[in-house]
Amino acid sequence: MNSDQQLLKLLGNKDVLALAFGAMIGWGWVVTTGIWINQAGSLGAILAFVIGGIMVVFVGLTYAELASAMPLVGGELVYTYKAMGRVMSFITTWAIVFGYISVVAFEAVALPTVFEYLIPNFSQGYLYTIQGWDVTITWASTGIIGSILIAWVNYRGIKLTSFINMVLTLLIIIAGILLITGSGISGTTENMQPFFEKGFAGLLTVVVMTPFMFVGFDVIPQAAEEINLPKKRIGQLLIFSVVLAVIWYVAIIFGVSRVMTPSELATTNLATADAMGKAFGGSQLMANILVLGGIGGILTSWLGFYVGGSRAIYAMAKAGMLPKFLGKLHPKYRTPHNAILLIAILSTFAPLLGRPALVWFVDAGGIGLVIGWSMVALSFVILRKKAPDMERPFKLRGGTLLGWIATISAFAIATLYLPGMPSALGVPEWIIIGVWFLIGTIFYNYSMRKYGKESADAHLKKEIDRIA
Repeated sequence: MNSDQQLLKLLGNKDVLALAFGAMIGWGWVVTTGIWINQAGSLGAILAFVIGGIMVVFVGLTYAELASAMPLVGGELVYTYKAMGRVMSFITTWAIVFGYISVVAFEAVALPTVFEYLIPNFSQGYLYTIQGWDVTITWASTGIIGSILIAWVNYRGIKLTSFINMVLTLLIIIAGILLITGSGISGTTENMQPFFEKGFAGLLTVVVMTPFMFVGFDVIPQAAEEINLPKKRIGQLLIFSVVLAVIWYVAIIFGVSRVMTPSELATTNLATADAMGKAFGGSQLMANILVLGGIGGILTSWLGFYVGGSRAIYAMAKAGMLPKFLGKLHPKYRTPHNAILLIAILSTFAPLLGRPALVWFVDAGGIGLVIGWSMVALSFVILRKKAPDMERPFKLRGGTLLGWIATISAFAIATLYLPGMPSALGVPEWIIIGVWFLIGTIFYNYSMRKYGKESADAHLKKEIDRIA
């Protein structure tokens, strides 16, 4: 293989941790913390994130073993192929890509909400109304321009992306520490009541939101061929990033609920920013600092999922499961530039759907992620039996049991999205899901006819043998 056809190995410890943690800590902690607390109560929301976090930790452990054993671009594509074959490999990776692109689209919609908070009368130039919400020229164009800039940064290479990601992750952490410190000093336990709201239904409503909030650790295996570290360290950093994210979300919910009363949470658009301001005596400056941390979260998540999504698409195209032009690297920047452009095309116009699309992308993307995680966890169990002698630099003790716990818990959360459940998806979400998998079916069948099933199998077996 020529050097100009290879991804660049540039990512070290700090780069990998910032990539994963920054991807997990997006904008949701700023804009939806109040929704979590109102839906489930303060302790109910914390419990929901602990439940979701435990599931993600178990899934993350299976990822950690597989990512260190098979550090190949595309991650899930390789694990599920080795365990279950080509068709399940495609379905799993296509579901994961759906989750990633949903996050990218979510951030494009989230960015204008920041400007609404910071700039009075920002939303101007009425276009139309969606679900009671007015879409304006300034609002939509801000998200579209932001999307184009993020695509450009990713197009230019992993080194630039990683540097920007590191700086922004530090900004997020500083804002979060200030909020938690302020709430610890000026908040009260009385504000946290009611501790539980809407019973079991309220708890489940928040639990189904957690996969979308924790997604990001799985960007590490997508970028495995760009990580310049020992194989075992890849698994260790993956798990560490998940544990950090669980602690982060629990701390943010605790901090906000100590400062804001239920009535205040019901009327705020950015609960976390308002909590920061109130914790520091009504300081708008401190609220704006929190929003800057939120902007950092938007951008790190946006950058991270462009990396994850483009590498997954690149890996599928290299295997002949998608049109092969998506599997080309830029001759100068060594990025999968066509895959990046495809994500840009699919997500850049998301702001035209208005703020209601935030909920659509969270819920629809969440089910794609959970399906993907379920299949990876199941692949882990299968490979423990099918390939017991495979080198596993990060090997779990009691692995098969942990794998089954991860598989069953991920499938259990997936059922919460189905009709009849208190947290079932709505019509817009099912339409988005249906369109995505229709596109996938068309792409896959076209690629199989053009390149052949044997070609895909031969490529993936060769890749697995390369790192054996």
